[in-house]
Amino acid sequence: MAKLPGNAGVSVIGDKSLEFYRDPLDFCRQRIEKHRSRVFQCRLLNRPTAFICSVQGMRELLCEKSNLFLKDPTDLMTNMYGDTVVTTNGEEACLLRLSLTSLFTGSCLKSSNDYITSVCERCLKDLSLSGQPECAYSAFKRLGTELVLGLFLNVRAEEQPELYQDIVQLCTQHWHGLISAPVNVKVPLWSSGFSTALDAREKLMEIIKDKLENDKQGFVGSLGSLPLPNSNSASQHLLLFISALIPKALASLLTSFTLALGGNKQEKTRQRAMEDPDYLRGVLLEVQRLWPPFIGGRRIADQDSTLAGFHVPKGYGAVYISHAIHRDPEVFHQPDDFLPERWSGRNAGQEHFLCSFGSGPRNCIGVKLTDVFLKEACMYLLKHYNWCLDPPVQDLDYKWLPVSRPAKTPIISFTRLDQTRSHRSNVG
Repeated sequence: MAKLPGNAGVSVIGDKSLEFYRDPLDFCRQRIEKHRSRVFQCRLLNRPTAFICSVQGMRELLCEKSNLFLKDPTDLMTNMYGDTVVTTNGEEACLLRLSLTSLFTGSCLKSSNDYITSVCERCLKDLSLSGQPECAYSAFKRLGTELVLGLFLNVRAEEQPELYQDIVQLCTQHWHGLISAPVNVKVPLWSSGFSTALDAREKLMEIIKDKLENDKQGFVGSLGSLPLPNSNSASQHLLLFISALIPKALASLLTSFTLALGGNKQEKTRQRAMEDPDYLRGVLLEVQRLWPPFIGGRRIADQDSTLAGFHVPKGYGAVYISHAIHRDPEVFHQPDDFLPERWSGRNAGQEHFLCSFGSGPRNCIGVKLTDVFLKEACMYLLKHYNWCLDPPVQDLDYKWLPVSRPAKTPIISFTRLDQTRSHRSNVG
């Protein structure tokens, strides 16, 4: 059993949190090169922490030894969303997952298809209408927001526009609490971001509880009928499911998809993805691999253990870095290249080596719903549009926290395929 490479430093002054949050990719890249290891230690959030940047280490952490590495009960997610399937541990987490799984699989998942199709058509049909380039990320975030509020809360933008806008605003305020310092302060004419987020949470919970009491249809009705641990559990989970986090993650992936397949050089790739469902699946897996919406996740060692052959003492943090794991050269040949073909060749059947939405028994409970939505939205884009960056040269460097996306929002021109074909016919 080997000692973790690196140094955990001393309390407070040895903490590297600011350096990590400033540029997590460079932080990990430097230490991987320095220690010649994709597993190393540092002090993060003032706790000695093992950083996991290899597929092997991730699989052990999230799958084989998931019962030894627990969610942090003091995590800000718990303060903002309460005890949910994402934040709890042990038997409670297992029971919650068992109860909720039926809402995201089988007939419930199938019943969502028509609504997903209608939302994609309504939100994407006018991308070229103005004749001007679009801020793609913003357009896709609106699409994701309509999806989650309509699907999970039965609040649809076209039917209840005022309530819909109120909820969107409250979700945004609540989200900002996750990315602000957790200081609950109010003074005349000013309140902290965290305080504002808690106020938004209270208002959202009132709307959610009213829905659970009076709406017996769809997801809300099904959730309200489940055998959950306590009276607050359904409302806390709805708060999580309608959070701004989910539309941002969906917008992140759709933006990365359009960037990867944009321009004339990718026309054949777009055509093949439209005609071949297996190839489209490979494209979406490759988008998740190279541009995961979340940088990773964090656990706490509940007892002494090992990860990738290194000793991890009880009380240590363990952080997995999805961007680095997805580019582990031991598993992914040419790790920095966009190669959808790898998923039908060398990496066929290895989708579980991705951790964009976690992995193992604690992976994202809505991952199948996410797959259905992404395929539907991407297929709509492929069937109806050509697109390219406009202007053609833009800064596409990504920011990775709290949700990944290009730091400067890309501007994209969408042209309907029927217009493109008509233009080519006229030229001919």
